[in-house]
Amino acid sequence: MEFRRLGKTDLMLSQIGFGAASLGDVYNVIDPAEGIRAVHMAIDEGINFFDVAPYYGKTLAEERLGQALAGRRDEVILATKCGRYDVDEFDFSADAVRAGLEASLTRLGTEYVDLLQVHDVEFCEYAQIINETLPELRRLQSEGKIRYVGITGYPLGMLTRILTASPIDSVLSYCRYNLMITDMDDLLTPAAQQYGVGLINASALNMGILTARGASDWHPAPDGLKAVGQHAVRYAEERGVRLSNQALRFCFDHPYVSSTLVGMSTTEHVRANMEALRNQSDREFQEEVRRLFGEFFNYVWPSGKPENCDTSRTAETCLEKH
Repeated sequence: MEFRRLGKTDLMLSQIGFGAASLGDVYNVIDPAEGIRAVHMAIDEGINFFDVAPYYGKTLAEERLGQALAGRRDEVILATKCGRYDVDEFDFSADAVRAGLEASLTRLGTEYVDLLQVHDVEFCEYAQIINETLPELRRLQSEGKIRYVGITGYPLGMLTRILTASPIDSVLSYCRYNLMITDMDDLLTPAAQQYGVGLINASALNMGILTARGASDWHPAPDGLKAVGQHAVRYAEERGVRLSNQALRFCFDHPYVSSTLVGMSTTEHVRANMEALRNQSDREFQEEVRRLFGEFFNYVWPSGKPENCDTSRTAETCLEKH
């Protein structure tokens, strides 16, 4: 396992991060005992970065992760989130952030988290994030309840605006760097490098599109994008290649990303992800797959408040207009 520093922090993250959303039955109902075994196996394999949120499974993911980490908390770098609590439930106020963290700490069975992230910033007013939410996180940091401060979201323009306007330690971007899309490197990655902000990449399989099972019904991508993803899966199978392995490997190879979050809820998931890490990148195959996506390569869907989105515009244009 390779470990990479998160920006200017002293956190050394495993190249693979454990995305704990699936512990909350987000993708399908899991066996809680198997979820605990998966967490323990991941730690034994050298995975030390665990990312969760109260939104995942309406707090269920945090509860189960807390149970799994009992007695092993000191072996991991633990991240959770604040501000988003359900599909349409958001509260980025200082009081809500503070209360939300206290509840998360109880569920996770810990006195502090290593990283607290503002969850899906595009659903909040930019001014509130800058003037209220992030300052409250810094107060929580001064009290020893969190070690570092981060943000997460989908629109690159919004993430970059915040990154350049307020001192933060990390940015988590999802579905913007994988075999189907690489526009994270057009805007967010250069800015993160310039400001020394750590970068975490999530959804290496585009939230299930690049898997044999395919995307869940709630996935925001259009049917055409989902269909071309399944075409790519079949294309790989015909060539004796497991697409998820090469898709993960593509993300693992990013030179600046500290950790790539991968969803896991079973020991088999852990084994498969470790296998992908041991594999070598097949650049020629990866390029063949990327060409299959045609007009859907670098496709961006709507997310958040209209004024915060990147959709139907480049991220650069969104940044310039706001």
